[in-house]
Amino acid sequence: MDDNRYEQARRRVEEKKGFYKHLGTYVIVITFLFLLNVFSSAGHLWFVYPALGWGVGLVSHYFRVFGLPGMGGSEEEWEKREMERELRRLDAGDSEEDYLDLPELEKKEKRKKWDDEDLV
Repeated sequence: MDDNRYEQARRRVEEKKGFYKHLGTYVIVITFLFLLNVFSSAGHLWFVYPALGWGVGLVSHYFRVFGLPGMGGSEEEWEKREMERELRRLDAGDSEEDYLDLPELEKKEKRKKWDDEDLV
């Protein structure tokens, strides 16, 4: 089990490293193309076409490595977290209404209480 977790972590680090290499290459090449475009034919900004085409591939690579923003990782990881959360809820005997994950409300409760005269 420990070897499996290590292998998963190693694979994940390699995926992230691959994305950052892709991003670095994109920035360097598109910057070069931009400069080439500006100094050779500033009338028509043709560097935008490779930047957009390659950018679509880069965004796709990002989603494959990091998942959709707000999802916190891959779909499999999200499903595993949700299954664990539901199993904990069921083991505790809570109903769905009793188990609301609202960290924003917890943060608001910790803030200072204001008096009416403090408000404008």
